[in-house]
This record gives sequence, structure tokens and C-alpha cells, in this order.
Amino acid sequence: MANWQCIQGCGACCHLDPSDRPDLDQYLTAPELEHYLSLVGEDGWCINYDQASRRCQIYDTRPDFCRVHPDTFGRMFGITPDELNDFAIDCCEQQIEGVYGNQSDELTRFVAAVEAADDSA
Repeated sequence: MANWQCIQGCGACCHLDPSDRPDLDQYLTAPELEHYLSLVGEDGWCINYDQASRRCQIYDTRPDFCRVHPDTFGRMFGITPDELNDFAIDCCEQQIEGVYGNQSDELTRFVAAVEAADDSA
């Protein structure tokens, strides 16, 4: 079984452009949606994402909706803990493809990380 892995230097999830996520109000509470929208910069990227270093500047204190955890995904998407892994892999693949393209280095590295985690399991 493949295992979800976050890869450093990707940041696709930090591309917050609301036009790419028209259903935000379906899984974020009103306060979360307000917070989410306050994080979107003019270019659609999170204002806390440093594009030069490709790192989140508030990683340790990032909002819950930025975290891949069973309780967060369960609340937002109705995902059970045993569904989280496959759901997170699908979400990341879709987001990476949408931001960087389906032939991108980021997608190649993500797939390789997921496969490597699968091999080590």
C-alpha cells in the first residue's frame, strides 16, 4: 500500500487561489473560510509561503486546514482514518498537477516519495 508523504520544496498546497477551490465553504467553517481568504496573496499563493525557499514561514503554527491529520480531514471531508492515506495521495496529486503540471518535477518527486514509503512499509 502506498503511503502519503509530504515532499519538501513543493508547496503546491500553498497555492490557495479560491477560484481553484470553489467549494471552500463546503468544508471550512465561516471563521476558517475568513482566515483562509486572509492568507491568499494577490498572486494566489499563501502570504506565508516563501517562494524563494519554497517553505512555509509559519509551519509550526499553520492553521488546522493546512494539516493532513485524520481529525482535520475527518471534520472537513468526512474521511475516516483508514481512508486518509489514499485521499491525501489523490488530493496532493491533483493539486500538484493543477499548480505545476502533470510532467512536473514536483509530481515526479511526490510519486517517488509515495512509492519509496510503500517499499519501506
